[in-house]
Formats: sequence, structure tokens, C-alpha cells
Amino acid sequence: MNNYLKLVQKIKEKIYKINNIDELNNIRVNFLGKKGYIKLELSKAKEIQLKEKKIEKLKEINILKKNIEELIKKKKKSIKKYLFQKNNKINYFDITLEGRNKEIGSLHPITHTINCIEDFFVMSGFSIKTGSEIENKYFNFDSLNIDKNHPSRKKTDSFWIDKNFLLRTQMSSIQIRTIKNQIPPIKFIASGRVYRNDYDKTHTPMFHQTEGIIIDKNINFSFLKYILYKFLNYFFKKKIIIRFRPSYFPFTEPSAEIDILTKEKKWLEILGCGIIHPKILNHANIDQNVYSGLAFGIGIERLAMLKYNIKDLRLFFQNHISFLKQFR
Repeated sequence: MNNYLKLVQKIKEKIYKINNIDELNNIRVNFLGKKGYIKLELSKAKEIQLKEKKIEKLKEINILKKNIEELIKKKKKSIKKYLFQKNNKINYFDITLEGRNKEIGSLHPITHTINCIEDFFVMSGFSIKTGSEIENKYFNFDSLNIDKNHPSRKKTDSFWIDKNFLLRTQMSSIQIRTIKNQIPPIKFIASGRVYRNDYDKTHTPMFHQTEGIIIDKNINFSFLKYILYKFLNYFFKKKIIIRFRPSYFPFTEPSAEIDILTKEKKWLEILGCGIIHPKILNHANIDQNVYSGLAFGIGIERLAMLKYNIKDLRLFFQNHISFLKQFR
């Protein structure tokens, strides 16, 4: 009997260290299974010749069996309780605690800026167009009169996917797609992400532009200046100092850029514009003797920086909650 008591103590110590149902089942099989320790002991007891000794032995084995069964039963219950608490820990709640307040989110300043731009031009009779961010070289370069040796076609300037497709470098790629499928008069804007290989305080590899197109009879550069002056005063909600200066774009002729005078009394370029180049109209089979076109491209981040007095363009894309909360 003393040997059995020592065995029970060893089993107890072994079971104490277990936190796994499978390991506990292994112990049960080893001691209580059909080929386990208890069965073997019972077989040995049956071979004892003396009846009294046989009965005594069977009683000891029965006590041992009950002790092992009790130990396994208690441990199994303990493991199940532990696993239940562990699995339901995330669902546990204390009804005496105060409730959690849900904060109201806010739109990104770039989204605010795009919405403001679109509000003005929709009120002015423009429709809104969209297009794919992956573009082929015909619509991104060739159809826009961009020379094959132009620096923007190089891999160091643009993000090429293969020899024919790239991430669009300007929203002008939507221009030829739209005017090819519409009959003038045409009046639309298109806002979205564009990509160029550049990164510093005033440039990021991904940024946003709004492209605007007007194609109609009897329109000229004076009307272009009028609509852009009107837009900028609407956007900044005050009269601002701007200047037009001559520039060059392959897809407009003549071309100009608009600079705005900042609080630091420095000129900052915010958009380019011009009369749509005759070759662009030819690509879309529009009679340039009847119709003329106006185009402008707005740098959305530049406008947002001026409106919200932000000095570093990279802040827009760093996802700092404390920064974004300011623009509710």
C-alpha cells in the first residue's frame, strides 16, 4: 500500500504541472486505459493464490484507481475553467465602469480642399470626371504632345510598371480620354492622385491635382483668367494677390503659371494654365477653326498649405492624429 501511496503522490505532482487537456488524457490512458497500469495490476492480483491476499490487493488497486480518477477529474475541471476565462477575457466587462466616449472623426485636409474646389466649379457648370491611376504612355505623354525625349518620361522621374504602363504623372491624362468621347461644348474638372519620383518639404512621390477643361466656341485667354481669379477668391474667401507669368507646357499654347503672394511676401506657384494646343484638339477630332479650348491644372497640396498655413507638405501623409484633428 505504501508503494501505491507514493505512486499517487508522483501522479499528483505530474498532473499539477499540466495545463493541457491532451497531456491529461495521456496520463488517464497510461493509468486507467485498457492497457494501462491499473489493468496490469488487476491481472497480477488475479494470479495470487491466497484468497485473503488477493482481496487485499484488489482493494488497494481499487483505492489507487479512485484516487487517480479524482485527481484527473479535478484537474480537467481546472483546465476547462482556465481556458474559458482566457478565451472570454476580451468579452469580459465590468458594468460598474464608466462608458467609453466615441470620438467623431474628421476629413483629411486634402479632402476638404478637393471638396471646396469641386463645389466652386460644379456651381460654375463644370461636370466631374475620374480616371485610372495606372495609365498607358499614349494618354499620359503622346496624346498630350509631350516629346519622346522629355525628362518626365525617364525612369528617374516617373514610376513605370512596364514599357507601356506607368502611374499617371498628371491629371491631364483624363483630358484626351474625355474629349475624344464627347461633343463640344465640354466643361469638366478631374481631381485625383498623381505620381512623380520626388520627395522633400514641398514635393512628395504621390500628390493631388485638379485638371480643368473648357472647350467651346468664342472663348479666349481672358475668360480663363476670369474663371481662375474668381475661383481663387472663392477658395481663400478674400481678395488675394496673384500674378500670371508666361510659362511652357507641351499641351497648351500660350501657357501661363499663377503665383500667389504668401504671408512671407514670397511668390508661390499654385497652378498652370493655357490655351489647349491645336495638336491636342486634333487627337480628339475637334475642329480648331470652330472651337478653342482652355486648360488648367491646380496643385491641391499647395492650396491646402496656403489655406491652413502648413509649412511642410509631408505632414499631410504622416497620419498624426493630433494634426488631422484640427481639420474638422
